[in-house]
Amino acid sequence: MLSRMDDYPLHQIADVIRNVGPSDRNFYDRYYFNLHGSSDELFLVMGMGQYPNLGVQDAFAVARRGDSHHVVRASRELGDRMDTSVGPFRVEVIEGLRRVRVILEPSEHTLAFDLTWEGAIPAFEEPQHFIRKYGRVLFDSKRFAQTGCWRGTLSIGSETFEVTPDRWWGTRDRSWGVRPVGEPEHPGIRQAEGQMSGMWNYSPMQFPDYSILYILNETDDGERLLEEAVRIWSDPTKRPQQLGRPEHRHVLTPGTRLIESSVLSFPHAPGGGFDVRATPLTSCFITVGTGYGMEQDWRHGMWQGPLVVQGFVKPVAEIASFGQYGVIDHVARFEVSDGTVGYGLHEHGFFGPFVKYGMMDAYGGAA
Repeated sequence: MLSRMDDYPLHQIADVIRNVGPSDRNFYDRYYFNLHGSSDELFLVMGMGQYPNLGVQDAFAVARRGDSHHVVRASRELGDRMDTSVGPFRVEVIEGLRRVRVILEPSEHTLAFDLTWEGAIPAFEEPQHFIRKYGRVLFDSKRFAQTGCWRGTLSIGSETFEVTPDRWWGTRDRSWGVRPVGEPEHPGIRQAEGQMSGMWNYSPMQFPDYSILYILNETDDGERLLEEAVRIWSDPTKRPQQLGRPEHRHVLTPGTRLIESSVLSFPHAPGGGFDVRATPLTSCFITVGTGYGMEQDWRHGMWQGPLVVQGFVKPVAEIASFGQYGVIDHVARFEVSDGTVGYGLHEHGFFGPFVKYGMMDAYGGAA
């Protein structure tokens, strides 16, 4: 089918924009945003994705407020790819790579917002994430990331927050390519393994004059499938500064897969190595209810029908025991060894054993 996007000179293959180049069912194209008050008061994560070879577009919002986990999610049939709305959700690009508006209309559910994002640094293209297992490509994705601030209103339950850019900061990314989505496939030879293995650790940190983007996917045997550390200045006339191979020292709560604190080190940084101490302020179990794979009946790209909208609230204590086996997003305070303080996302997940931190099998907690 033709769509409004076909009137723009954007085509990459000899077909309409609705159809992507790869025939892989797992092709996706997604937004991710988070918002926090540079404090422990709340954490909001939002996302919207298109899955052209599955015919699905979906969206979610999840918020941690106090001891409660709030979720609103929606899914519909994918049509015109220029239509970035799913039920009460809507994403509007005001200025590409700079300003984006994200809306969740009020409903019977406990979340609603009208928020506008503005980048604090230029959007930065991250390295390709590529994983092949037993011949098949599981991950082949491209992403750009950006730190920034928010303006607008946010409602959680009976509370409404006036969001202003002085302290309401966050991170966003746009990613596309191939990664496991939709209905579960038969694992075949891969049934003894998960889709991702080892440690996933992602920390975009925002400071007054610059941001640091740190990303690492490390297997239990020390192989690094993806890594980067870069300082990006708020002044766009300054070039990004590669910080070299990053190192990590995490302290986990014994018996769990939850990080209590971290030291991220950049020993090869130009001008001299330095450390950043990360202290989580509050956490959000983003894989619970949002489609990241924790539930078998609601996954990103899974067909739910022409339009379905759902929402729920659960106690954090009820979901933490299993939510820790997925990706966990923390609002964190970051302190550089020179005393500079910033805030941002400290995201992690441990999949399978990770002996370095005492997780000896797929289900064990830290020693």
